Amino acid sequence: MDILYARCAGLDIHRDTIVACVRLAEAGGVVRFVETFATTTTELERLSEWLTGHGVTAVAMEATGVYWKPVWAVLAGDFELVLANAHPVKAVPGRKTDVNDATWLADLLAHGLIRPSFVPTMPEQALRDLTRARKQLTREKARHVQRIDKTLQAATIKLGSVLSNIMGQSGRILLEALAAGESDPERLAGLVRTKIRASHAQVVEAVRGRLAAHQRLLLRLYLAQVDALAAAIATIDRELGERLEPVQETVQRLTTMPGLSPLSATVVISEIGLDMSRFPSAAHLISWAGLCPKNDESAGKRRSPRLRPGAPWLKALLVQSA
Repeated sequence: MDILYARCAGLDIHRDTIVACVRLAEAGGVVRFVETFATTTTELERLSEWLTGHGVTAVAMEATGVYWKPVWAVLAGDFELVLANAHPVKAVPGRKTDVNDATWLADLLAHGLIRPSFVPTMPEQALRDLTRARKQLTREKARHVQRIDKTLQAATIKLGSVLSNIMGQSGRILLEALAAGESDPERLAGLVRTKIRASHAQVVEAVRGRLAAHQRLLLRLYLAQVDALAAAIATIDRELGERLEPVQETVQRLTTMPGLSPLSATVVISEIGLDMSRFPSAAHLISWAGLCPKNDESAGKRRSPRLRPGAPWLKALLVQSA
């Protein structure tokens, strides 16, 4: 089998340690050097110097959680880096050790048998971190709103039955009044500031309940959490706006597609970047996102065509937009 990389290395990365195997193809055969490093910044820099000292040109590592990211950041620019999906590069069962894993990666890389995973540039990774954090904060905010509704339901207050959004203008005023100790249904119903479908009598009945002291405390806590999360989301939105200022034209062009809002366009850019040469064709991009059925055929029979997991953040967004 042809050797594509005569001087390469494989890294088996864990939370606290990295086992590195250097593979050198020389005239007399193959020579290997194995050493273990910690994952601190000083040790990662020593790893880079150790690889350089052996004349390594290419390095392979598995995509293990987030542990590979600091290693990639330190080694990028000095070596040709290959990020491997852990599933296709599994070693022979029953022979698994950290040293064997690193050696196996080095052997696969030397013969060009690793399909590299897509790794965005550092600015694109920053956008990814921001948009993903925003989605997580939005989910957490929604959970607190659900907790507020659950607390009201437990107190026989049916605010959600008369207001389409309990966190809207009128809903927020009513919630703060309830949390502050107001219990008169008439006065509570009089706080409604916007037009709603429910009549005044229906609102009075909806807010007539028995809110205990501990439930008022929970309401205050949940409302404070919602405000804190909303402030955090606004901060992320400002940061995203500044980072995307140079490519606003691209964002606007993406929003001309049905279903894509400016926020959705921002997520698309953060997940796939702006350099489309990474994907040979549109079909490759669709496959990478996990939006096309897999091929699974044997003896002329087609088996499960289920979608692969793909890129979960991008896949969920595109399905929701569609």
